Amino acid sequence: MTDCGSHPARQNEPLALGATDRLREHVVMLADRIGPRHVFAPRALEAAANYIESQWQQQGYRVTRQTYEVEGVPCHNLEINLTGHTRALDVVVIGAHYDSIPESPGANDNGSGVAVLLELSRWAAAERAPWKRTVRFVAFVNEEPPWFQTEQMGSRVYARACREAGQNIVAMLSLETMGYFSDEPGSQQFPNPLFYLFYPRRGNFIGLVSNFASRPLLQTASRAFRSATELPVECCATFAAIPGVDWSDHGSFWREGYRAIMVTDTAPYRYPHYHRMSDTPDKIDYVKLAEVMRGLQRVIRTLANE
Repeated sequence: MTDCGSHPARQNEPLALGATDRLREHVVMLADRIGPRHVFAPRALEAAANYIESQWQQQGYRVTRQTYEVEGVPCHNLEINLTGHTRALDVVVIGAHYDSIPESPGANDNGSGVAVLLELSRWAAAERAPWKRTVRFVAFVNEEPPWFQTEQMGSRVYARACREAGQNIVAMLSLETMGYFSDEPGSQQFPNPLFYLFYPRRGNFIGLVSNFASRPLLQTASRAFRSATELPVECCATFAAIPGVDWSDHGSFWREGYRAIMVTDTAPYRYPHYHRMSDTPDKIDYVKLAEVMRGLQRVIRTLANE
């Protein structure tokens, strides 16, 4: 557990017109029209990659594919870059996985993360700000079992390649299952009883999670997030061995010695449809998901200009 830092004066970050509707459209495309997307449904997995690539191309980006094979199926990590003006070799990575488990259409896990990724990149393209650092958006494949935390996990392939190339990734944000909120008492669970002493029992907040090495990044992100939106945010720097703490793509970056945090609604500790066929687009609160995006805009701008 850690202090989230001071509470700066809030000045709401502007959202682009139609952002909430576009978030919904992305989730519906991934979860309803494409559906479960994974190595054992290769056409759906490819369709999801193609959709993300087409969205980025429409936004004006040049998309790079990092392709590798799993079970004879081509798998793609997708990447776009906004090159920094004065510190281009310092890279801020924003990432989300686009695959789902076979038993789920994956609206929240992780259609919500991909939707925010796509709308953050749209905002960044329109921003045209002279950011100091390079900001990179990455869509990862194969986060879900059976590839989770194996050498075939997309973010592990990607982070390892970044380390081998000597890339200076100064921060990584993993967007993971972010669209479910509840004001019901007892709607928020935790992996350890000690957490109940420090954190709310209503699942109405977004969580920022890190290991101890990434605590400075966590505190910077929390301060920036709080300054942009009234959506409650809780942060936690703790041991990676606690169940759930490294359960997404940020763990791959920790493995390579990079600072990274997860942005999440806490997934199985709150979301009753986690990894089920009932994880459908109607379960997501798109207004609050847009508020998550609002906070992350401020986080990205802050990290890009440190």
